[in-house]
Amino acid sequence: MPTAADSQPDPPSPSPAPDADFAATLIRTRQHVGPKRLHPPGPDSARIDAYFQAAAAAPDHGQILPWRFVVIPDARRGALGEAFAAALRERDPQAAQSDLDEARGKALRAPFLALAIVREGGDGHPEIPPHERLVSLGCAIQNILLQSHADGFAAGLVSGKALESRAIRALFALTPNERAVCFLAIGTALQRKPARQRPAPERFVSRL
Repeated sequence: MPTAADSQPDPPSPSPAPDADFAATLIRTRQHVGPKRLHPPGPDSARIDAYFQAAAAAPDHGQILPWRFVVIPDARRGALGEAFAAALRERDPQAAQSDLDEARGKALRAPFLALAIVREGGDGHPEIPPHERLVSLGCAIQNILLQSHADGFAAGLVSGKALESRAIRALFALTPNERAVCFLAIGTALQRKPARQRPAPERFVSRL
């Protein structure tokens, strides 16, 4: 005998957004561009605010906001450079002056630079493990990368041993429960490398 549920009409199929094709193209054409190849102009303050609004749309289990970004303005690039040099000295007390100067110079690359930081715990939410927090930060970063790509800018992520140094932790006032994950650099690419070959889905998708 038919039930009330059986008589319900099938839900309508979802309709693609008007800009679905553009979104797909944006995702597929985004590519990493390192800070050395990022030149002025960079995004203005209005665009930067829009990028962080995009970051705020990232998934956030429990709405605990387990990450933050610290923007490094031009006036503080020198301080970052000294932290890079100090980080190198932590790893290699005998580092040559030329290597220290090169480390300092890395702070001057790219018109826009920010450090992405994840909070791994210590906030009264042990039910949300570190890997979920890191995934949330990754989504926030990807939102920024895609939004800046839509604006015509190039961008890249930079990590390295310096992020684990006492000098960087002190400069960015990291708490014991925070970890510096990567720098996010945005600017204008005068030249781009050919797009890399993306892996085919069958290389990373299986069925249970």
